[in-house]
Amino acid sequence: MRLHYLCSLPLALLACSGNAAPPQAAGKPFVENVIANFDSPWAMAILPDGRVLVTEKDGRMLLLMTGTRPNKISATMPVAGIPKTDSAGQGGLMDVVIAPGFAQNRLVYFSGSVAGPSGKGVVLWRGKLVESNQGFRLEDVVELFRANTFVEGNGHYSGRIAFSPDGQYLFFTNGDRQKFTPAQDKGATLGKVLRLTLDGKPAPGNPLAAKGFAPEVWSYGHRNLLGIAFDAQGNLWEQEMGPKGGDEVNLIVAGRNYGWPNASNGSHYDGRDIPDHKAGDGYEPPKVSWNPVISPGGLMIYSGAMFPQWRGDAFIGGLSSKALVRVDLNGTDAAKGDQWDMGARIREVEQAPDGAILVLEDGGDSQGRLIRLSAK
Repeated sequence: MRLHYLCSLPLALLACSGNAAPPQAAGKPFVENVIANFDSPWAMAILPDGRVLVTEKDGRMLLLMTGTRPNKISATMPVAGIPKTDSAGQGGLMDVVIAPGFAQNRLVYFSGSVAGPSGKGVVLWRGKLVESNQGFRLEDVVELFRANTFVEGNGHYSGRIAFSPDGQYLFFTNGDRQKFTPAQDKGATLGKVLRLTLDGKPAPGNPLAAKGFAPEVWSYGHRNLLGIAFDAQGNLWEQEMGPKGGDEVNLIVAGRNYGWPNASNGSHYDGRDIPDHKAGDGYEPPKVSWNPVISPGGLMIYSGAMFPQWRGDAFIGGLSSKALVRVDLNGTDAAKGDQWDMGARIREVEQAPDGAILVLEDGGDSQGRLIRLSAK
């Protein structure tokens, strides 16, 4: 396991000066400081006190601790009680999000891929974060939901989690598992955005149940959905990887069909054409698409004070593009903004309590560092 370390200052992420910073590229409007280093990290969630939960692909969850002295380096703490996951291919321990009311209920929602008798699929869990003399663990872990079709293969699990602004519902992404047609299959949850209750049941009022769809389905026709977030106006945004070209940012509207695999602004990997999105085809087009691809990772809608010029915009991690990508959001419209070369695959983007931007590298050749971006 790679050494984990943290520059431990008050609230953990408000400032950091104890680790060497990566080279500061000319023209970037932020300063980069390395906070920690992980083995193939996948997601992070920031607790109200500034500590950070991080998942690693191989099935570990870690809690970044704060120290009592400035510049004190402190090892991260493992979190016990995590169910076994299958880490082959694109699988593993995936998203982690704290529940509405976490300060009182201490509930954590998290996702991962598991193997079963009929194949593999994505699962959603919930547990209570407990601290004791023995360390940290998730207690009373329950499985809330699993994809209703398990299939062979190790790709396109998705597994991203977002709560509705009122805290009453949970949105959960299920990828198409590289099987194409399930994204249009009414009975499958694959290739869909799902709306669930906080206990993982189909949410009442889902728009497609009366049309014969699985009762959890909110929207369909998706490929590999690796980011989902609400903006301050309550709009739900999602980003997903296209095939050879055609990465997308979508405004998710209840009941809409987003086209995959019948429409895409990209092509199949073997060169076969896919009809582009066009007016009147019956499919909801993306608000923004990329060709060549950026390979989008996590998605964050910025609301902080440190970078007021970007408030309300979306930030996306770029995997193959090794970039941090900004998308201008304006109501229900979107346009490409900046794309900064980060020199490593960026898996996840989050906002620190003070408005700094946190980016998490993918691991492997990309190191797996957690880097804090602050204003110059």
